[in-house]
Amino acid sequence: MDLILAAKAALMGLVEGLTEFIPVSSTGHLIATGELIGFMTDHPEARGAFEVVIQLGAILAVVALFRERLWRLAVALPSDPAARRFFLKLIVGFIPAGAVGLLTHKFVEAHLMNTGVVAAVLAVGGLAILLIERRTPRPALHTDAMNLPWRTVMAIGCCQCISLVLPGTSRSAATILGGILLGVDRRAATEFSFFLALPTMCAATGYSLLKKHEALAETGWDILAIGFVVSFFVAWVVIAWLLRFVANHTFTAFGWYRIAAGLTLAGLCVAGIVSLK
Repeated sequence: MDLILAAKAALMGLVEGLTEFIPVSSTGHLIATGELIGFMTDHPEARGAFEVVIQLGAILAVVALFRERLWRLAVALPSDPAARRFFLKLIVGFIPAGAVGLLTHKFVEAHLMNTGVVAAVLAVGGLAILLIERRTPRPALHTDAMNLPWRTVMAIGCCQCISLVLPGTSRSAATILGGILLGVDRRAATEFSFFLALPTMCAATGYSLLKKHEALAETGWDILAIGFVVSFFVAWVVIAWLLRFVANHTFTAFGWYRIAAGLTLAGLCVAGIVSLK
């Protein structure tokens, strides 16, 4: 095993696990980190397959953390109308992202998946978070992630689409802050974001694996396993932490972080240390 490549794979898995579910954009951080450490820069297809696998690790962390609730939901589906409604709401919330993803995927990969766009979107997204968090807070209308109104679910699903067309946006930021603006309690919005991630990210990962399956062997199964395992366990810790964090904190710190990260990345691009492409 190439130990340097293995260390880089572990770092990429760490970055994915840390950033997938907090509002800072995992895609943006993976692009930037991959450029900075020179991870598989000569094998873009293999690197793409690797990133799909470590994203799968992060998805399975959601399943592991919420396994009891998901199991109860699955068992109750045949007999419990409330369980069926929640399942259907996840499908409704996913539909906008599924449609937009299919229509824009090729264009985004060809023209927007680069460090220049990521740097700009990180900074602008950070400013948006600061502006949203500065507004006068209103009493939450909805406090149960399992019982959000249909209209609210569809609106959150539409918010999710922003992250599909603008790399660096953050899916979690779009859905959580979108939910908060729609009157959902901060913790409930965060929980719903995690649940909505399951059909959204599974569909995206499945589609990507079908396209990139031939590159998996090129990547190396040992390297894939390292990235997957690191991403899984780090994401598990981050999800559990974030649910406690949002109970008493805003996302203002993440907004400032995004601005700093965006400006730093832009500076690295201007200095020629990181490629704009």
